[in-house]
Amino acid sequence: MVGFVSRHKDMGGKKLSGKSRAGANRAAQALRVAAPTLRKSKSALGAYYRRLCSRLDKAKAITAVADKLARLIYTMLTKRTEYVDKGQAYYEERYRERVIRNLIKKAADMDFILTPEREKTIEIQSCDSR
Repeated sequence: MVGFVSRHKDMGGKKLSGKSRAGANRAAQALRVAAPTLRKSKSALGAYYRRLCSRLDKAKAITAVADKLARLIYTMLTKRTEYVDKGQAYYEERYRERVIRNLIKKAADMDFILTPEREKTIEIQSCDSR
């Protein structure tokens, strides 16, 4: 057990805590060291890390990416499959579609119609720019 997944403590629907487990797990330490190396990667994992860095502080982004790496490794070992990277462009396009779909849904909830004006690329800042 790597211990990245947070323990959910809630009372009456209100989340009280979401901390990861503390421990001296060598696999967890190795994955935390590996996570920041994805910063300059042109892979889907690299895009995921950069997007998290734009929203969260660096330590939380590293823990989240290390957890994702642990889940990928577990899946590869248990299902005996290889990891197939679909690339940074694929990840960013899916993210863009998800954002647009959510905006259209929010606009519809407020009785607005959202129409795109032009195509625009999404730029995500890195953790180092803070």
